[in-house]
Amino acid sequence: MKEMFLFRSIFCLFFFFSICLLLFSSANGIRSFKIRDNNGHENNEFKDASFLQFKEAPEYRNQQSCTVFYERNNLQELLCEPSLVHIAMTLDLEYLRGSLAAVHSVVKHTSCPENLFFHFIISSESDADFASIVQSSFPSLKFKVYVFNVRLVNALISPSIREALENPLNYARSYLADLLDQCVERVIYLDSDVIVVDDIQKLWKVSLKDSSSKVIGAPEYCHANFTRYFSYEFWSSSEFLKIFEGKKKRPCYFNTGVMVMDLGKWRTGEYTKRIEKWMKVQKERRIYELGSLPPFLLVFGGDVEPIEHRWNQHGLGGDNVADSCRSLHPGPVSLMHWSGKGKPWKRLDAKKPCLVDYLWKPYDLYLQHDHHHHHHRIAKRLADS
Repeated sequence: MKEMFLFRSIFCLFFFFSICLLLFSSANGIRSFKIRDNNGHENNEFKDASFLQFKEAPEYRNQQSCTVFYERNNLQELLCEPSLVHIAMTLDLEYLRGSLAAVHSVVKHTSCPENLFFHFIISSESDADFASIVQSSFPSLKFKVYVFNVRLVNALISPSIREALENPLNYARSYLADLLDQCVERVIYLDSDVIVVDDIQKLWKVSLKDSSSKVIGAPEYCHANFTRYFSYEFWSSSEFLKIFEGKKKRPCYFNTGVMVMDLGKWRTGEYTKRIEKWMKVQKERRIYELGSLPPFLLVFGGDVEPIEHRWNQHGLGGDNVADSCRSLHPGPVSLMHWSGKGKPWKRLDAKKPCLVDYLWKPYDLYLQHDHHHHHHRIAKRLADS
């Protein structure tokens, strides 16, 4: 009898835990990830829940006109394939929701979603399993995750007008030529707060015409007041003013959240060192206030291959100080960019969205969930059974 009682007890205990595992595991197409910081504590960037849940995105297939690369299963071969569209983005906990929405928009609207290769950059100070998160939402996506050593820039970063602009990952775009495999010679860089509503293949085909100088392509905004991006000390110094002399055209403002980059020319010209040089000057002279943008303006201003404005409808997050609502600029739209302080997912969660935020929402893969209510409901169901 004792043996029978023990057997039944073990069986009941095993059955109870099995039911718990089934109930607590994610439903089909949903993945959960416990995010902890480097000390093992739950990350407090997500104050509403200790879990991140993302849906699996729909599966998108190539059109018949697309080149087929199925026979190449080796990641390294695909990574070095120049016919694929190479896209670089950063991933961090605070902007992860935006990043996955951006990826979703790219694969949804491109004619050849299976011919994309994503290069994701993460911070060396993060221990989140970003590869698993991406893989779960996009099982067929071709991608590689690279670790950016933030110590490369920590000592070079100066205080900015907004704390978020001081995040070391903002400077990773300056190191793409070193981070990505040397066989990758061209890449589209995208910020995490963008939505693409056109075929990314069109942006990929932008020609950096001038073989001698055009290293990057981006939409330029020559009507913007270029002088406001630098301090009075900068414009009053004849030493600094000389850097724009000899340019084929006058320097214009451009946003570094959307760029086509020739990494081959970047490596040859050692442009990372040129950007670092201005970051060192900034530490001593305080010549700007806008984080990672001004060094790009100083190095590339007047030497940018102009791209249609439709590829960066920026400023939808307001300015760098106020989270204000803005409308789309007149004209066609291929990419919407929530640059500025306001982010669509935060405004939607706060139930204070701007009209343009509803254009972002369809691409959101994040699942909000009341876990305490969910756990209580499961416990009650087990008690009643």
